[in-house]
Amino acid sequence: MNLARLDLNLVVALRALLEERNVTRAGQRVGLSQPAMSAALARLRRHFDDDLLARVGGHYELTALGQVLLDRTSTAYDVLERLFSSQADFDPASENREFRLLASDYAVAVFGTELARVVHAEAPGIRLRFTQTPPSVVDDTATLLSATDGLLMPHGVISDFPATDLYDDRWVFVVARDHPGVEGGLTRRDLARLPWVTYQRTYDAPAVRQLGMLGIEPRVEISVDNFQLLPLMVAGTRRIALIQARLARMLAPIAAVRVVEPPYEAVPLREALWWHPVHTHDAAHIWLRETAARVGASLPRTAED
Repeated sequence: MNLARLDLNLVVALRALLEERNVTRAGQRVGLSQPAMSAALARLRRHFDDDLLARVGGHYELTALGQVLLDRTSTAYDVLERLFSSQADFDPASENREFRLLASDYAVAVFGTELARVVHAEAPGIRLRFTQTPPSVVDDTATLLSATDGLLMPHGVISDFPATDLYDDRWVFVVARDHPGVEGGLTRRDLARLPWVTYQRTYDAPAVRQLGMLGIEPRVEISVDNFQLLPLMVAGTRRIALIQARLARMLAPIAAVRVVEPPYEAVPLREALWWHPVHTHDAAHIWLRETAARVGASLPRTAED
C-alpha cells in the first residue's frame, strides 16, 4: 500500500464514525458538516470495499470489518497523535501535558508515588495517569506501548523494546504476625503444605517459574489481581504470599503481617520503564525517562533481614 496516497484525515473520520455509529454525530465530533462526513464515509467504504456501517432499522451497526477496525483505529489515532506532538525541545517548568503510564499497583505504590512527588515539584504543568497493565501486555506489547508513554514492569516478562532500569527489589514472603507454625522461618515443606494467596496475573512470571523449577506447587486458596491485597488476605490466617520486599515493608505495619525470607535464593527483581521506539528521540519523553531513572536511583536500597 502506498501510504503517500492516503489522506490521514480519514483516520480521524474513521474513528469518529466507528465510535459514534452515526454520520451526523461523527461530523459534529470532528468539526465536519454532515455532507462532508458522508463523503468521507463513502471514501472509506471504497478503500476497504466494505460498508463499515450497516443500517439496521433506524440506526447503524458495525459490520464485521468495522468491528475489527474499531480497536485498530483507536490505536492508530493515538500513535499519530503522539508522533505529530513530538518535540525537539521540552521545558518541564512551563509545559502542560499528560503522560500515560501502564503499571501494576505495586509499581505505583513504591515508585509512582515518588515520581509524582518529583514531577509536582519540578514540572507543575505535567500530569501523570497510571493505568493498570492489562493481561494482553505479553501477547500484544507493541500495540499497548504504541498507545501510551511507557510501561513499568520488571525484566523477564517482555523483551525486544527499549527500557531504562529504575530500581532493584527482591521477593519475600508475608505471613500473619501471629502465625503459629513459622516462628523459625519458612521451609520448602511449609510452602507445599500451607495455603497461599497469589497474584493472578502473569507479570511475576520469573518468580512463579522458579517455584515450578524447585518442584513447589502452591496450594492456592485465594487469588487477587492487586499486589496490595496480598498482605490483607494473609493477616489473621495460616496463608502465605510471595510479594516484593519494598511493598511488603510498606504494608506490614498496616496489615498485621511480618516478612519472612524465602527458603531458597529467589530470582532478582529489577523494575524498568519500557517504551515504544517511536518515543526514543522525543524531547518530552527523554525528560520523562531521565526523571524516572533519577527517581529510581534515589529510592533506598532494600536491606536484608
